[in-house]
Amino acid sequence: MPQIKIRGIEANEICKISEKMIDNLVDIVKCPRDYFEIECISSVAIRNGKIEKAYPFIEVAWFDRGAQIQDKVAKTITDIIRKDLKIESLDLAFTVFEKEKYYENGEHF
Repeated sequence: MPQIKIRGIEANEICKISEKMIDNLVDIVKCPRDYFEIECISSVAIRNGKIEKAYPFIEVAWFDRGAQIQDKVAKTITDIIRKDLKIESLDLAFTVFEKEKYYENGEHF
């Protein structure tokens, strides 16, 4: 159920790398392909009173899988986006869900 939320990169660009990225992440995270979700979030950056393109930011929301797996996931996502989409710089952060605070269809996970 890793959720990959992307801002500052067009959805059609993410489509170009989505299969490759998930293929790589399935091997690292060891969970089924259909557990992954990529969401492209439209956003507008405002700097100095002007609308500008938002800086690329990726958030991975998931249950903790340890620092080693987290580092591999961060590197994989970053490397694919930078190489395949020719994006020089981006930020990536992890949000960790706590199992006792996560519900699916109203039921405790």
